[in-house]
This record gives sequence, structure tokens and C-alpha cells, in this order.
Amino acid sequence: MTVVSQVILQADDQLRYPSSGELNNIKDYLQTGAQRIRIVTTLAENEKKIVQEATKQLWQKRPDFIAPGGNAYGERQRALCIRDFGWYLRLITYGVLAGDKEPIEKIGLIGVREMYNSLGVPVPGMVEAINSLKKASLNLLNAEDAAEAGPYFDYIIQAMS
Repeated sequence: MTVVSQVILQADDQLRYPSSGELNNIKDYLQTGAQRIRIVTTLAENEKKIVQEATKQLWQKRPDFIAPGGNAYGERQRALCIRDFGWYLRLITYGVLAGDKEPIEKIGLIGVREMYNSLGVPVPGMVEAINSLKKASLNLLNAEDAAEAGPYFDYIIQAMS
């Protein structure tokens, strides 16, 4: 949900007009629209490159993940891991586009720790994976865009930690 939707729904729930502070939040959101779209476009258009770089970084840092007995050992497990990289990157773009972390929470983080624990996937390993995804993604953005996008990755990392 975007800032605009949130303001409208909150004001409607309280049977009032949006406050001047809420209208300023909408103004700020609209003024950063071009930047958010630029970030999302860059990440979406470079998904394959980002995922390849992130997996390369992760396997170099944690070769035990792809060694016999590791959670990403074998073609099937590796493919599932790579699929998750793409899914988390898409989740990040939803948050950036909305200008809010709520889509990340609602779509992707509710129950994620329990899911990975039930599958036997070490959550600290997923934190390392998201860190790799963050690094590979932010390397493609200019400093200002990276500063805007970074907290969305950090939100997922913090939620899994």
C-alpha cells in the first residue's frame, strides 16, 4: 500500500480530512516518485545479473552451503535458493515502489523464520544471502539511490535476525 492509500484509509477510518502533515507526506512521496521508479527499473532490469552476483558472493563466502550436506547442495536445492534470491529482490522493489516497508512485511516476512526453520534452512544463512543480494543490488545504483534502497534490504535482514 502506498503512502497515498494509507493516508486516505486512515483519514476515512477517522472520518476526517487528511491533515497538513499527512498531505506533506504525500507531497514528499510524489516528489520522490521518479527516483523510486528509477531504482525499481534498475533492479528489475538487472535481476539476473544481481542474482548471479549475489549467489557468487554467497558461495564464495559460504562454500559449505553448496558442499555435500549443505542446504544448497545439488541442483534442485541450488535452484530453490536462486529462486528465493529473485523473490526477495522483487519484494524489495515492491517496498521501494510503495515508499513503505509494509508490502515487505505483509507479502514476505510474516512467518518467514518459521518457514525456514521448518524446512531446515538456517536463518543466519538467509541473512547472509540477503546481505549478498543487497551488496550486488546497491552496486548497480548511484549513491543517492543506494541510500534510498538500502533500508529495504536492512528491514528484511533485521526481521530475519
